[in-house]
Amino acid sequence: MSHNQSTSSVPSTPTHDRGRVPPGAIAVNIKWRGSDLVKSLSGKAKVVYDSQLDIVDFHPSHDTAIIYVSEQDMVAGTSYKKRIVKLRKVTSMKGVVLAEKTEMSKQYCLNLQKFVVLELGLVILFISTPCQAASLLIEMVLEENKPFSNPFRIKRKSQPIDISVLSTMKLVPRLGGVKAKALLVEFGSIEAISKASIKDLAKIVGQSTASHIYEFFNKKDKT
Repeated sequence: MSHNQSTSSVPSTPTHDRGRVPPGAIAVNIKWRGSDLVKSLSGKAKVVYDSQLDIVDFHPSHDTAIIYVSEQDMVAGTSYKKRIVKLRKVTSMKGVVLAEKTEMSKQYCLNLQKFVVLELGLVILFISTPCQAASLLIEMVLEENKPFSNPFRIKRKSQPIDISVLSTMKLVPRLGGVKAKALLVEFGSIEAISKASIKDLAKIVGQSTASHIYEFFNKKDKT
């Protein structure tokens, strides 16, 4: 991606190694320099600071872009949503949102999940601390560079299932991993599942679970 392209509408891609994040490295927005999260990455992944990442916080690989939403971001308002919307516009990137779910911020998490997953079709992963986020980022970096093993791109005979998408689907209350995986295999995406009828869902998970899933994705916010 050329840096002459406006960074006000799309995030920059790391310019290292001809546009690719070096193996075993993670590209980090310069604003995170000296943070506890980055300190937790030290010695486990090579940190490459990039001053041109714009809205993106981390690139554990050249085609995965991560935006971090902190407890403070959620409590302060919804301005962080603009960054996520910009990320959604970049079709060449797999967009992932890491969000802090704490006692203070958990009241905002359901609405954030609906916004990220249902409205934008991106992946959201909840973490409780920056240290936990660092562990997840390290796992992404390490697995990205294994030639035949990537939990974020598990291969199936039909279509790969992204583990981060599966983790997001399992956020639906009372939906277990087996049924969540079966739904993703059948429908292909969370967005398609959210638009499916109870009848179609029931063919995969049964009537009771199908009704619950349909209600979860279609209930209106009371706020």
